[in-house]
Amino acid sequence: MLSLTAVVWDEASGAYVLRTYDRDEPDCAALLAHLGRALVTEVVLRVGANTDLRCVSRTDIPAGELFAAPGTGGRTLASFLDRAGRVEAIWFAFTEYPWLKVWSVSPTRPLTSRHARTPYNYPFSDSVPTPVADLVGRMVSDGAWYLAPVLGNAQYDVAALGLVATLSADLWGPSKNTLLYLRPTTLRIATNGYGVLTSRDQVQRVVAEFTAFYRERLTAYADRGQFPVNGSVEIRVTGIEDPAHVGVDGAQTPLLSALRPRGDRPEWDTVVWLNILSLPGTPHAEAFLSQIERFLLRTFDGEYAMTRVEWSKGWAYTRDAAWSDGEVLGTVVPSTFGEDVWGVASGTLDRLDPHGVFGNAFLDRLFR
Repeated sequence: MLSLTAVVWDEASGAYVLRTYDRDEPDCAALLAHLGRALVTEVVLRVGANTDLRCVSRTDIPAGELFAAPGTGGRTLASFLDRAGRVEAIWFAFTEYPWLKVWSVSPTRPLTSRHARTPYNYPFSDSVPTPVADLVGRMVSDGAWYLAPVLGNAQYDVAALGLVATLSADLWGPSKNTLLYLRPTTLRIATNGYGVLTSRDQVQRVVAEFTAFYRERLTAYADRGQFPVNGSVEIRVTGIEDPAHVGVDGAQTPLLSALRPRGDRPEWDTVVWLNILSLPGTPHAEAFLSQIERFLLRTFDGEYAMTRVEWSKGWAYTRDAAWSDGEVLGTVVPSTFGEDVWGVASGTLDRLDPHGVFGNAFLDRLFR
């Protein structure tokens, strides 16, 4: 992002006005990720070339191998990341074989790859297949939440068979065609979200510790006849916000981005994104996700990794609701950015909107 235009208070005129901020202006740093505490009306972007990517999908690697502890060898998530640079794992609840996608830069089409001339190449996930829809209907309408393991396996079967039937297991083409796959017709779900900031060589450790705890908790709940997850776990890996990539001298780093680097940990150059998906209204989901959140915060606490919330997803869980835990809202979230950074961001947003036009009860709690 090279510049943005926002609605801000102008003291001289005593009114709100439109003002454009270039990327090298300090106030721009608070507006780049403002959490709804400001109103941005226009942005100027610089985008890269639409690189050709190959996307290979696999559904034959057990979770125990893909998410194994580091140093065990085999086909681990980190091994694919090291070779290709871009990975995503979708692990349906109560199944053993995740759907792994591996993207690699490929200027020319490999002989085995199908040319993806348009995006959305997984029609079996774009629209809810009848077997999955029937199960979802029974769970939501009849309260048959115990069908979660059946639904998880049905979703896996649809993905594994669909990749073969649609010739989508090996795709090649412009990045927009090989990366975009979610449509409005995709099954609507509730999602929690966290980004774990760490170094590249610790990715497998983060994934292994998270998935081991997730599996243990899911099994413990199921043993009590409770099924808080009926969607999937999704794991992705990205880099961090590097202002050098902007191509503007003095470019500001977003103050409140989950991808913001830690100045005292320059080796933390990677973020592992962790999401758990369930149907809205699933019993025991919030209690389960509260335990997951507490695990992430105490395990990745700054020693070799640190947990930040993913703003657009669910977080700050109590046993009953998301965005409700007072300690996470008031203490934990600001501390993951540093009190000084949080203070600068909060102060800037207050100065640009001193009358709280863009505030609400939730933001007042978060920025208190």
